[in-house]
Amino acid sequence: MAESSSPSPIYSKNTLEFLAVAKSYCQVLEDPEQLDKDKLLEILLRLLPLLYLKGSLLPQVDPIDEENLETFASETQYGLLAGCLAALFGQDDAYLEVYHPDIALADGAVAASVSERLADLWQEMFNFVEVYRQGFEDSMYDAIYSCRERFAQEWGPGLLHVLRALHAIKYD
Repeated sequence: MAESSSPSPIYSKNTLEFLAVAKSYCQVLEDPEQLDKDKLLEILLRLLPLLYLKGSLLPQVDPIDEENLETFASETQYGLLAGCLAALFGQDDAYLEVYHPDIALADGAVAASVSERLADLWQEMFNFVEVYRQGFEDSMYDAIYSCRERFAQEWGPGLLHVLRALHAIKYD
């Protein structure tokens, strides 16, 4: 009788589900001008919690060569996306950052940008998806490791902050 072994972490159910949601997020933001603000809000308010959940379930892996993990999103792409989103959100683009690490040092509230947060998140997801598209397994391990680490420190909290802001735009 053949032994059943669990799949490699790079092909595990949790990783592939995260990949699918990350790809969906990137596709939504490929051309945000195709959607009006209300439709984009509706999609993001459903997609972002799922992205957070799937990101929290990424497996723990050891990096192979994280120092040389390739990035695919360019500054130009980032800038164009952030600018397009800023125009779409208009006056709703700025929001108060309640949990900013420097808030204790600030003289007042710390402002943040919905468009920049969404573009930051896009950059993380785009890079992850592109590593998988390339198909090099060592890079996939490093992408999971990096994505999981950055989820804990950067994009996870950022996603929660922008989700709160999007909720306020939609329901306030």
